[in-house]
Amino acid sequence: MSTSLLVLTLYAAATVGLAWLLAGYMHRVFTGQRVWLSPIIGPLERGFRGAAGPAASRAQGWAAYSMAVLVFNLCGFLFLYAVLRLQGALPWNPEGIRAMAPDLAFNTAISFVTNTNWQAYSGEVQLSYLAQMVGLTVQNFVSAATGMAVAVAVIRGFVAKGDGRVGNFWTDMVRAVLYVLLPISILTAMLLIWQGVPQSLGAYIRASTLEGASQVIAQGPAASQIAIKQLGTNGGGFFGVNSAHPLENPTILSNMVQSMLILLIPVAFCFLFGRMVGDRRQGWAIFAAMGVLFVTGLLLIHGFEQAGNPMLTVLTGITGPNMEGKELRFGATLSALWAQATTAASNGSINAMHDSFMPLSGLVMLLNMQVGEVIFGGVGAGFYGMLLYVVLAVFLAGLMVGRTPEYLGKKIEGREVTLAVLAFLSMPLGILVLSALSAVVPAGLAAVQDAGPHGLSEILYAYSSATGNNGSAFAGFGAGAPFHTTLQGIAMLLGRYAIIIPMLAIAGSLATKRPAPATAGTFPTHGPLFVTLLVITVLILGALTFFPALVLGPIAEHVSMLGGQSF
Repeated sequence: MSTSLLVLTLYAAATVGLAWLLAGYMHRVFTGQRVWLSPIIGPLERGFRGAAGPAASRAQGWAAYSMAVLVFNLCGFLFLYAVLRLQGALPWNPEGIRAMAPDLAFNTAISFVTNTNWQAYSGEVQLSYLAQMVGLTVQNFVSAATGMAVAVAVIRGFVAKGDGRVGNFWTDMVRAVLYVLLPISILTAMLLIWQGVPQSLGAYIRASTLEGASQVIAQGPAASQIAIKQLGTNGGGFFGVNSAHPLENPTILSNMVQSMLILLIPVAFCFLFGRMVGDRRQGWAIFAAMGVLFVTGLLLIHGFEQAGNPMLTVLTGITGPNMEGKELRFGATLSALWAQATTAASNGSINAMHDSFMPLSGLVMLLNMQVGEVIFGGVGAGFYGMLLYVVLAVFLAGLMVGRTPEYLGKKIEGREVTLAVLAFLSMPLGILVLSALSAVVPAGLAAVQDAGPHGLSEILYAYSSATGNNGSAFAGFGAGAPFHTTLQGIAMLLGRYAIIIPMLAIAGSLATKRPAPATAGTFPTHGPLFVTLLVITVLILGALTFFPALVLGPIAEHVSMLGGQSF
């Protein structure tokens, strides 16, 4: 086995092993059982619930749960927008950074509230320490907790005994923050500080270079934000170049730890599902489908980047991996791993410039986002997104055998399928329609850096990232223009709530149904046949929807490259 494949195998084994352990802990947390942190965090949780009153303990139906999500997120948006607009007059601003422009503040506030963390700004230049900590870091916690809470509520809908209740949003959200996100983030932040990531409130450092020039070295409370940005699949970097910055990701160890954090909770949700529904095989089946898609994409990106650019081989006679836009300390292998993890897991961080990857590597990254960020996806969000495909896969299986489709003993009927289709349509609406608009409006085209199919890939990537609540960037796209900050803000709202609300409605509908015992005619949903059907459903509904656009973008660029033309 080559060194690269050995590293990837050890990474996968460690991530899955830790996720399996975390799933057991999360199961006890979200079912209200005592855990080892209960003596420490229990009083704090009870204090929050007491301050919130009876509403924090009362079981909610899907409509009340949805309303709580929307109200909480709206308040978070308004608070963050105010912080960004007023940061010039607020404390913890040693560099005197001014207020953010209205359109950029709108885009940034929506971005962090929806767990997208798309950055049309440079953090060390346009954000004060207070905005980074009280604004962005707080939203990193609560937006991730929102996704986790919704996923747990959707799972409850699949196993409820007919009472129509899916839990309480306030309880789920508080438990996600206090028992899961906060402890792991504290440990990770300390590890990152040990590795050289700054955690300071002091002013930027002014240094003299060997040539005698003056250089400003940005620092600040970075480690605490980086820990939760990766664990919560947020991805918003403290510095402008994100995880390629030597103070944000200084060593191989920090790189591997952060890349594991990106997938830790999304993988754990597969195993949590099996525990909550009382059949761990169901969780393994969904994990297998996600795993097949993830490993396939990783091997493709790794292969394309290791093969390098054939045009350079023709011109120079030198073969080797494609290292344009990559950090030498990470190389092609760890850059490919991060690119696959971040685009599959709805995380906006990057440790290499995706704009410089080979065209077909870009194709894989686009597909990861365009299928709905369900290949593990964001914390919670990826799992309830995959359950959308599960509903559609079971429905298709029922059509093929002429039986009423069932999943976990509950009939999947017209209401659930209609809601699933509505949720799915949010992706092509946000990606294709808004990309088409950007490709014909002069204000949209002005942000495109390169001509030809690569320029189209830049547009597709930007709106795939926004609608998929991913947040990573293609690096060559001018996202700071008011046209795109506004349009992408709309795309981020669409990609988040046009899926959350229908999925909670599906959970509420299923929660009113009593499960029926399995019979000889029940289609098993825990074996290889179901895994294959689920993978095919994701590829047919997700990938083929965007195939014409991909042909005009990365596929056309690859064919042109083979013909000796570059863009």
